[in-house]
This record gives sequence, C-alpha cells and structure tokens, in this order.
Amino acid sequence: MRIRWWLLGLAALLGGAPLSGSAGAQAIGLRELSDETRGCYECHQRHTPGICGQWGASGHYRSNVGCYECHSANEGEPDAYVHYDFLMSNIVTPRDCSRCHDREVAEFSASRHALAGEIEGSLQQLLAEVVEGNRAFKTAGFPEGASAAAVAGCAQCHGSQVKLLEGAVPDPATWPNTGVGRVNPDGSRGACHACHATHMFSVVQARHPDTCGKCHLGPDHPQKEVYEESKHGIAFFALQHVMRLDAPRWVAGEESFTGPTCASCHLAATPNQDVTHDPGLRLSWNNRLTVSERMDAADERLGLASMDITWEERRMNMKDVCGSCHSERLTDHFFVQYDAVIELYNGKFARPGQELMDLAQPLLAEGAPFSRRADWIWYELAQHAGRRARHGAAMAGPDYTHWHGLYDVARLFYNDLMPALEELAASAQASADPARSDAGAKLKQRLEEVLGSADHAWWRGALNVDEKARREEARKRFEERWGR
Repeated sequence: MRIRWWLLGLAALLGGAPLSGSAGAQAIGLRELSDETRGCYECHQRHTPGICGQWGASGHYRSNVGCYECHSANEGEPDAYVHYDFLMSNIVTPRDCSRCHDREVAEFSASRHALAGEIEGSLQQLLAEVVEGNRAFKTAGFPEGASAAAVAGCAQCHGSQVKLLEGAVPDPATWPNTGVGRVNPDGSRGACHACHATHMFSVVQARHPDTCGKCHLGPDHPQKEVYEESKHGIAFFALQHVMRLDAPRWVAGEESFTGPTCASCHLAATPNQDVTHDPGLRLSWNNRLTVSERMDAADERLGLASMDITWEERRMNMKDVCGSCHSERLTDHFFVQYDAVIELYNGKFARPGQELMDLAQPLLAEGAPFSRRADWIWYELAQHAGRRARHGAAMAGPDYTHWHGLYDVARLFYNDLMPALEELAASAQASADPARSDAGAKLKQRLEEVLGSADHAWWRGALNVDEKARREEARKRFEERWGR
C-alpha cells in the first residue's frame, strides 16, 4: 500500500493522478488514457510498481501513451498472445515504435547499429561459442545447446535472433535481450530501449555517456574509457551538474556547450544538422577492421544506403559538430593528427602484419583458429591494441593512443608476432614436405623484407644513420636535463 501511494504522489507531482488523462499532454499524443491502459495500470501497479513508477515519470505518460498502446498486437503477429482477453506482445520492437517515431526508426534501421547482430562466423563469435564456451546451455529452442558466454555476453550488446516457443513465449537463450542489433520476431531489427531504457525513456539517460558505455567499452572498443580520459569527458563530468541534459532541444554549442557527451557529437542536432539516429553519418573511418577503411567503402560492402554518402561528406558533418565549440583551424588540425595515426597504424603494422599472417596460413592450417600462438597474438594486436590506438586518436585520448594503443601494438608485433612467425617459417623450411617447405621460404622472405624496411630496420640494429644521430643527441640532452 505504501508503494501504491508513493506512485500516486509521483503521478500527481508530474501533473495529475495517474489515471486522469492529463489535459496538459504534449502536442503529439492522445487526448486521454485509453480504457485498456487504465486496466493494465490497475493490475500492474500492484504487481510491478517499479514499471508503473517509471512510466509515470515518462513523456509517454504525459502524452497519454501507455501499456496498451505499445504492447498491443494484431492477429497473426508471431509474438502475439492472449492476455486477459487482449492480444498483447512482450516484445516492443522498432516496428511498434515506428507507429509514432517513424523517422527515428527509419534512420536507425539504416544504420550499422541495426546490423550489429550479424556476427555469425566472426572471430568474436568463435571465441564466445567455442574457445570460451560450449553447448551445455540447453533450452527448448536450443536442444542441441547454446553457449552461455555468447548468450549473456555478446548477444546482450550485439543482439540475438529472438526465438519463440509455443504460446509466443521467448526462449530464454534469446530473451531477455536489449542488443542494439536484435532480430525481432516481426522481422525488424534492433531494440530502441538499448539506448532509451524502458519504461521511462528518459532523454537524460539517452544523452548520458554511461548509456553508450554499456557496449562501447573494454579492450576492443574502449570508447567510454577514451572519452573519460579526453578533455571532452573531463569537462562533462566536472560540469554535468549545470548541463541541461533534460532540455527539450539538444543542439551542439547551444544547450550542449559545457562538455559534450557521446550523443552531442554523434547524434544531436547542430545549427546546421538535424538530430540523427545513424551515428555512422559523421564517421569518416571504420576502425573496427584490422586495416582501417573509409566508411563509404565499408558501407558499400554491407549494402547500406549510406554508401552513397562519401567519407568526405561525413567528415564535414563531424567538423560541423566540432565547429559549434572549436575554431576551424583547431578542428582541421585535429583531423590531420587523427588521419596520421590511422595511416601510421595501417602502414607500419596492420597491412604488413595481415600480409604475413596470410602467408602463414598454409603453415597454420593443421590447427583450429586460436589453437596456435600466432592467432592469439595477431587478434590482440589488431582487435584489441590496434583498435584502442585508433579510437584513442579519434576521440582525443592520448593515453589510449599511446600506452594502451600503439605501445601494445609495437610490443605484440616485435616481441611476440615476429618471433612466432620466424620460428614457424624456419620449422616449415626444414620440412620434408616440398609444399610446406616452399610456404616457409615465402614467409621467411617476406619477413626479411618487412623487417628490413625503413619502418622496422631498427629492430635489427639498422636504424637510419641520420635518425640514429638525432636520437643520440636527444638522449644526451635529456640526461643532462633530467639525469638518468
């Protein structure tokens, strides 16, 4: 009873008793709460009062949009079931949300976020299902078993294909799931509440960097940690108490000026751009790949409509965001620095490393991926350290560009990958199998070429004479100034 009266008080504070059908509803909304939603509330305020409290604090409540308007289903929908004489669905999908938010859903559905669940066949999936996991997690929908690591890990960010059992009950190996690329029973992709958490759908929460941090953090995509290190993140956390995260408008340089959040740069409006639900339209590089690639080329491979938007246009979109707070010169020079880091990583480590790993594949074919030392080294170099370096440069995080990024890239390349490949090549060359011996010779030859190049000659003591002299002079000055 105490909880019920607390909910009544909250609703009154927000503008009326919870079943009143507030006359102060927003411009887009219903004139009053439907009888169906009133019935839902009468029951759920006893059984799930937290949900009712969240809804009572939402813009949906103030627009008289309630349980029935979002959860009702039509005859023939795959996830529809009868609930107290009403046809309902547990799973609210982007298609359902598009009844009112058609533009937002269209933008999201055209984005890479909507495709995040398509990781079948990836090395990440292999790690979660085989290397880390097994098939011991058996359900009615997966009698052959599923990997608990993939279900509770990968799928909660990437999304899974929701599988329905008898009576439209979701299989527990695929539900609950708020993955941004979830494949829903109605054919739509994604989950709006990956960012706009139910049942409050708070813009404050959607604009806060912690929301993005549910997925964008960790060794392979540490955007959240990079942001916290950057001047942007420092400014936000120092001044968030004066930021208007709840402002109806959210325009970079206007409401959002004391310290940008992820949403400020990647999604929010500027004086020249509308808000978007496709963050890829402001990204010029795809840094997920082993070798960074321009976004238009990457989108073309996926068949996305945005492939017609050139990387130069996307760069200008982001520069427009930067220009809300920064000078044109500062912005231009930042991107010169960023591009230089990408080219350094691509040219010195990623391209030659990938070429060497391709040459090594005939010699590694006997074992499964990740059963060989070289596989682990290369994966961590490109997919962990390499991504950290690139994300660090993209988001002005110097420690992630250097110490957590290129330092680890170089350490793995020189101390681990090169010795492992040299050992593999020597072993293969000594083989009685002519094909294996020939593959070993080709790998050895390319290793010599790579390590003898200007970028890598220092590794064998062949540093350029002029560069060696410069380093020696600099070392002496440093020791005179600071000591050993």
